[in-house]
Amino acid sequence: MTNQTPNILAIIPARAGSKRLTGKNTKILAGKPLVQWTIEAAMACPLINKVLVSTDDPQVLGIAKGLSCAAPFTRPSHLAMDESSSIDVVKHAIEYMSSAGQNFDFVMLLQPTSPLRKHFHITEAIQRRNELDANGIISVCQCEHTPLWSNTLPHGFSMEGFVSPKILNKRSQDLPQYYRLNGAIYLLAIKSLYQENSFLTASKTYAYEMSADTSVDVDSELDFRLAEILLSMSQD
Repeated sequence: MTNQTPNILAIIPARAGSKRLTGKNTKILAGKPLVQWTIEAAMACPLINKVLVSTDDPQVLGIAKGLSCAAPFTRPSHLAMDESSSIDVVKHAIEYMSSAGQNFDFVMLLQPTSPLRKHFHITEAIQRRNELDANGIISVCQCEHTPLWSNTLPHGFSMEGFVSPKILNKRSQDLPQYYRLNGAIYLLAIKSLYQENSFLTASKTYAYEMSADTSVDVDSELDFRLAEILLSMSQD
């Protein structure tokens, strides 16, 4: 792979079922269905060759088609279960497009639960891929709290040894900055995806940093309300 702009297939997975937040992909967030925020961001990125929605939800299919976004199939039921893996969903979409004569170099997974991820984030992630001639780019944000202050608890809830003596009396600002996956952008060479069967490949994969306020992952009613507030503020 060279550092020239590759052909990129963006896949937005949006199944009907959701245990923690019922119907979240079609739930109206700041005036739009949740999934629409991601569809519009992806379609506004000039470096993506194809944006595809993978869903088993007729409402999501309707939203995608209303936005002129590709939704060429209804996702098979065995790929729309709680235990269905994102990798299998992505492979199904890649192979569907390949069978239709459309092949790509890279795949980008854009989960609809990241509505504050904008088109320029997507563009910048792809540009980083091109600059670094990377196999993959994954979005991250700074941890809200250092994981060095975290630990498991024994059955009796004893706090003995909970924090390492090496950091016991250190201020958080004196500790290393940690980062976490924020779930907003996964960009990977399709060849690497099949070789590693994971988006977290070890070879030539780099981070794209996003701010905490654009990294909200909607998984609960509280997340939804926070995203609503932040989106409303950004539109003022």
